[in-house]
Amino acid sequence: MAMSGFQFHVHCSAQKPSASPPNFGHVRSALSSAFKPFLKEIQQLPQRIDAGVKNTSRGLVDAFVDSVFEFVDQPLLPSQSNFAPVDELKAGVRVADVEGGIPDDFAEGVYIRNGPNPIFGALTSTSSMFGSSSNTWIEGEGMLHALYFCKSLEGRWTVVYKNRYVETDTFKLEKLRNKPSFLPAIEGDSPAVLSAYLFNMLRFGKVNKEISNTNVFEHAGKMYSIAENHKPQEIEILSLQTLNEWDVDGAWNRPFCSHPKKAPGSGELVIMGIDATKPFVEVGVISADGKKLLHKADLKLNRCSLCHEMGVTQRLIEYEKEGDARIGIMPRYGDADSIQWFKVKPNCTFHLFNCFEDGDEVVMWGCRALDSMIPGPEKGKNKFDWFSRKLRPIKSSTGESISEDQLVFPRPYEWRMNKRSGDVKERNLTGTEFSMEFPFINEAFMGVQNDYGYCQVRDSIASSASGMAKYGGLAKLYFGEQSPESSLGENERLIKVEYHMFEKNTFCSGAAFVPKVKGVEEDDGWVITFVHNEDTNISQVLIIEAKSFTSKPVAIITLPCRVPYGFHGTFRPILQLHNQILSPIIPSVNTRIPNGMSRS
Repeated sequence: MAMSGFQFHVHCSAQKPSASPPNFGHVRSALSSAFKPFLKEIQQLPQRIDAGVKNTSRGLVDAFVDSVFEFVDQPLLPSQSNFAPVDELKAGVRVADVEGGIPDDFAEGVYIRNGPNPIFGALTSTSSMFGSSSNTWIEGEGMLHALYFCKSLEGRWTVVYKNRYVETDTFKLEKLRNKPSFLPAIEGDSPAVLSAYLFNMLRFGKVNKEISNTNVFEHAGKMYSIAENHKPQEIEILSLQTLNEWDVDGAWNRPFCSHPKKAPGSGELVIMGIDATKPFVEVGVISADGKKLLHKADLKLNRCSLCHEMGVTQRLIEYEKEGDARIGIMPRYGDADSIQWFKVKPNCTFHLFNCFEDGDEVVMWGCRALDSMIPGPEKGKNKFDWFSRKLRPIKSSTGESISEDQLVFPRPYEWRMNKRSGDVKERNLTGTEFSMEFPFINEAFMGVQNDYGYCQVRDSIASSASGMAKYGGLAKLYFGEQSPESSLGENERLIKVEYHMFEKNTFCSGAAFVPKVKGVEEDDGWVITFVHNEDTNISQVLIIEAKSFTSKPVAIITLPCRVPYGFHGTFRPILQLHNQILSPIIPSVNTRIPNGMSRS
């Protein structure tokens, strides 16, 4: 009997959190005499502290942390200015500056993007007797930036912009305290990282903050904000209010990866979650109506790794484990014993275009690199030099070539796993002129064979100069068409790619595909993206015709305030949005930005 299933793909960074209890001997050796009176009490507390910690004990620990740890804002370079946070706008702002026109067959709906926006104005570092520790560039509380496209019965378009923080439990906790409270526990001196881990657990019962800053997805008509360190947060799409965390009616007790996917045909949601203790990795299947966890399986892996992305096919599931460099295929309702493993070349792949089945083969397209974008604490406390070197172009302005394995240079790649023979075929799909990341497709083709993919094109020179990844254009990939002029070598032909490059010092984030209303072909629609011009300090949203990809945008929407660079975006159609968003809130929809807000 044939078994219905799905496919997913997990991408793991080089970071491998230990499953063993922390060895506090390293911390103990670094303690000063000021800490010794607290050591005996802390050692008697369990490793995982719940809400039952006595107020007296917590008060002692709070007093110690306040006296010993100094919080310091991490400065930004001038070239990093648009990574800085902005103020929150809970009320909508009407956008009147639209160059060109929004197409008649554009869908009413919301274009929404997630990204980090540190609540107290900057990412922080701490210094103490244990050394220093700091946040990484990907951290910072999540902020949603939404652009609503509302069409009246007469066909007139109204555009409204708003932003709002994702109010997780830890966001509300620090907001109430009105100061940074969680000690950075990701990178820095080993004693400082371990002490941050310990004190965060003692005070809050959590190792680190619930940032929810990475992606936005929809299931069963509900919208969720997500990052892979916690469960998704349900968002009311019109107000952007955070409602509650989603644990699938109590059946799922761990984080989701940042890119859960719907299985084609069934509408079921495929999820994955990691934990620092066994079971390290579990997969799950949620019903199409979002009310029930239909299946959960422990993959029985022997370690915990960062899991960011997954992809689905109609029947199969695949899993990549960083370090072992394997891809596995299993039935939708299978378990660890049903996985068929395939050995692949070492790689670090954070994002996928798509996965699908082609006869005996499972085909996977993703953006493959030979090093991780998350460098890890062993690369040093000051990451600027590391990123500047790793984000360089393969060919310098002098013509000198740098080995790809010395860089973080993701580019589109294909894996073909033959389930019958066990063989794997791998190839690069594009050359080394551009690094590409943040891939996306027309979501109607998720899990089935598609012809087109899109992604953001990195400006390697600007990225290297600023030590932060910047994307100076977009690419459209033609998976079924061969590039007429280039190849990497015999038997490895590259695919056709078209580019839409922005003007100088303009960079994008959160690009997504918007299907045309009543569209027929896969690329009937538009690519939409937030962009920011660093020379003028103006943020805009561009709407680009997918079938005329290299042409000027059909609409350029100038926003009333700056939008920092962020991560993933999506477009969701909402029927009769004009009445839903304008009628209830039209008194608070401003024609200009409120007092105190600015473009900077």
